[in-house]
Amino acid sequence: MDFKKADEKYFIRFDKGEEIMAGLVSFCSEENIAAAEIKGIGAADKITVGIYDLEKKVYKKRDFTGQMEIISLTGSVTQSDCKPYLHLHICFAQEDMIAKGGHLNECRISGTCEITMTVFNSHIGRKTDAVTGLNIYDFGK
Repeated sequence: MDFKKADEKYFIRFDKGEEIMAGLVSFCSEENIAAAEIKGIGAADKITVGIYDLEKKVYKKRDFTGQMEIISLTGSVTQSDCKPYLHLHICFAQEDMIAKGGHLNECRISGTCEITMTVFNSHIGRKTDAVTGLNIYDFGK
């Protein structure tokens, strides 16, 4: 991974074989980022996504392998237990060019991934919602 900072934005590049979720958590820790928006595109060869089952209050996960184009990667960086917390969704296509996507758990890059991160001068936490079981924004009011 390599990056360049420009004002309140970071331009981040992940290279072949790198896993972006772990890489972004480390990056946010090192750069002391507590609130940010993430957008990205790229190519991957292993992606794990989930969809939340509201009744059971668990994520159903599915793995995808092979050459995939990351059409859109979007989400947020917040804090949970004083550590970076990523909430990212991904839309990707395999060779059939049919879009698939969901809540991103893991993504290994096959070529490159270009991410733009806009950092905010704020702190947004997380808390578990009693109704849904989801880890939602906590504004500390």
